[in-house]
Amino acid sequence: MPDSSLCLVAALLDRSGSMSSIADDTRGGFDTFIDAERGHDGTTVVTLAQFDDQYAMVYDSTPIDQVPPLYLVPRGMTALYDAVGKFVTEIGSSLAALPEEERPGSVTVLVMTDGQENSSREWSNQAVRELIEQQESQYGWDFVFLGANMDAVDTGSQMGFKADKSLTYDASSVGVSAAFSAVVDYQDRKRMHGMQQVDGFSEGDRRRAGR
Repeated sequence: MPDSSLCLVAALLDRSGSMSSIADDTRGGFDTFIDAERGHDGTTVVTLAQFDDQYAMVYDSTPIDQVPPLYLVPRGMTALYDAVGKFVTEIGSSLAALPEEERPGSVTVLVMTDGQENSSREWSNQAVRELIEQQESQYGWDFVFLGANMDAVDTGSQMGFKADKSLTYDASSVGVSAAFSAVVDYQDRKRMHGMQQVDGFSEGDRRRAGR
């Protein structure tokens, strides 16, 4: 069986050009989120990838105490579907290569973007949706979607993210901070009560994030 004391937090962050106005806020918010995750019992490893119209794995299954401050340089366009498809596939392949007892008992996939899909070539929203639903149903992965300049619930649902785990945030310092705080609170509730026993984002979370 997978290691119930081991958690994987896998984050996919948008670095497209439109992120320029909130790049500093995203760096600070992500670092604060990682700091909060460090404070929990058990062992946590972190995987990070970034995307614009190109996709890059930054680090894979790094112990959380070794995670560096976020480096994010906005550029390019937004190949959202390609990035999500590649990211989830790569995580799955990485975990499948491990002995079962070394696999994490908890996998949380966090996707954050500030713009609509506009340049994917390999993956469609339907293909991404089928992949996410497969990982949820077969392996119990948890998927969280944060989106600005869009209706994140609608956009997320097209890709297979559950409505209560999709959050629209304002593309501002306050909105970014509130979005990451909402994820921290959700992670805390999940640890306390179990993923099946808690809802995702509350109406209060949505108001504070700006939508």
